[in-house]
This record gives sequence, structure tokens and C-alpha cells, in this order.
Amino acid sequence: MKVSVVVPVRDEEDSIRELLDSLLTQTRPPDEIVITDGGSTDSTPQIIEEYIQNGAPVRLVRAGAALPGRGRNLGAAQASHEWLAFTDAGNRLEHNWLELLVAKAEPDDSIDVVYGSYQPVTDTFFKQCAAIAYVPAPTPHDGVLTRPRFIASTLLRREAWSAVNGFPEELRSAEDLIFMDRVENAGYRFVFEPRAQVHWDLRPTLRATFKRFVVYSRNNIRAGLFRQWQATILFKYYLVLAVLLALVLIFKPSLVWFAIGAWLFLLMARAAVAIRRNRSCYPASFLQNAVRGAMVMSLIAVLDAAAIIGSIQWLLLDCFRWSRKTPVEAGNGA
Repeated sequence: MKVSVVVPVRDEEDSIRELLDSLLTQTRPPDEIVITDGGSTDSTPQIIEEYIQNGAPVRLVRAGAALPGRGRNLGAAQASHEWLAFTDAGNRLEHNWLELLVAKAEPDDSIDVVYGSYQPVTDTFFKQCAAIAYVPAPTPHDGVLTRPRFIASTLLRREAWSAVNGFPEELRSAEDLIFMDRVENAGYRFVFEPRAQVHWDLRPTLRATFKRFVVYSRNNIRAGLFRQWQATILFKYYLVLAVLLALVLIFKPSLVWFAIGAWLFLLMARAAVAIRRNRSCYPASFLQNAVRGAMVMSLIAVLDAAAIIGSIQWLLLDCFRWSRKTPVEAGNGA
């Protein structure tokens, strides 16, 4: 069983060495590593070329301006082997990541896809709160806590990738969700190997988080996934708050603080639920959770703002086509 690892990259000079080092020190080494550069303007291609010159089994595909879906498709198309493992720059792989994925698939010919798991890197207080705020909490699977499907920790047959025509290429994000849904709907058998871990580095600041989630929000709607995220925020939460605010302003403007208090209470309740869901991952005292709660509330407010602004961007730039930007240009700001 031979495996090609496929990685799309763009402007990853700060993280590409860590990823390559973790791939090259796997207990079950990849048979080849295919990296597709989607138009880096930093030293990412030069760093990859250094590894190639030093004899690493790495191939660099220069794709020009390309979003992640196209990068993965080009890498998969040029890969030499039947099994494709996908991961992303900005991640660090456990040393036995590929060994565990292969060990799950190799004995059973009926398996087409193996999903590993991932852990957010929580090396700062902010990142720990970010993981609580928006990373799905793990649930038990075969006695091991694992998180939902993650394309950056996936092994699958080339046939499955080809049968669904690969990844959507016009999206800056959510292309992986569409791809995984298509593979599942096509009837390919998938299993989980929660011990195959990838460490995913989160955005380090509120500003960076906001910018990233604005892009996610717009592309989430472009991918047809509005009901899975923005619908709840816009209709369940903020439509109610907007009606409440309007009524207060019309009938009793002096009680505007009541609407603001209702919003803060909603944020507090959502933060408390998020902390409770993650209590097994990030145990803490009552006082520590109170401090976390303030930051988690801030993060939830920022994510809500990003969801709303991304939705407005989709309405103006995609729905009404008031912009002539290509998908690549529209996603470059992230």
C-alpha cells in the first residue's frame, strides 16, 4: 500500500518547515509528498526547494493563483499512488499519524476513507478560549475522544476523489465540507481512527480571527451551507434582538440598556454552554472559568459579527454580483 500525501500551500513560510519535518519523521514515511503552491509571494517555494535538494521525497507543483480546492485537485492528479492522504500547512502531525491511518485501511479492502482526528493548539490563553468558543467539542468514539471529520487528517482512495470530481475549486473555504459530503453520499465506506492526530494552530488574535471568519462566512453561503451556521445566528439570535431593540426605541427609548443587557446575557449563556461542553478537554476552577468566560464572550461576539458581515458581503458581491472580483481575488484578504 503506497501513499501520496497532498498538501496545498500559500504564503506558509512560518509553518511549512514544521509540517515537512513532521511528515519526514513519520513512523510510516509517505511514499511521496506532493505540495501545490497556490501563488505564494513569500519564501514558501524556496523553503520547499531546499528540502527537495536535500533528497526529501517531495514534489512541488506551482499552480499560480489557486484556492485550496484547486491545490488539492492538482496535487491529487499528479500524485503517483492509489491512496491519497490530505493535510494542510499550519498543522503539525503526530509521528505515528500516517501509520495509524494506513493500519486502519490496509487490512480491510472495503474501506475507502479513513478520517483521523485533530487537536487545536492551545499554547496561549487566547487560543484556549478560541478552541472553547468555536472548535467542535470532542465526543467518545471507540473509547477515544475524537472530533468531527477534518480534511487535514484524511486518507482515501484516489477512486473516491475522482468519482466525485474532486474538490470545488471556486471556494476559499468550505470546499472540504462539500467534498466529504459528496464522498459519503456517493456510498464510499468511511471509518475513523481517532488516534491519528493532527495539531491545528488557531488564529492568535481577535483581529486575525475576525478576518478569517468573515471569509469563512461568505464562502459558507456560497457553498450552500447557510443553514448550518449563519441561519441560527441571524434568525434565532439577532433577529429577536433587533425586534426587541426596535420596540424599545419606539415605545421606551430610556430602556435601551435592557436590549443591550439581553444581548450580553445571551453571550454569557452561550459562553457558559461552550465552557461546559469542553470541560473534559480544558478542566479549570470556577474562578478560571469566570476569567475564560469573559474572553469566550468576546470571541463569540466577534464570530457573530464576522458571520453577519460575511453574509452581507455574499449578498452584495455574489448574490447581486456588484463585484467583478474573481473567487481568488475575493479570498486573498484572509
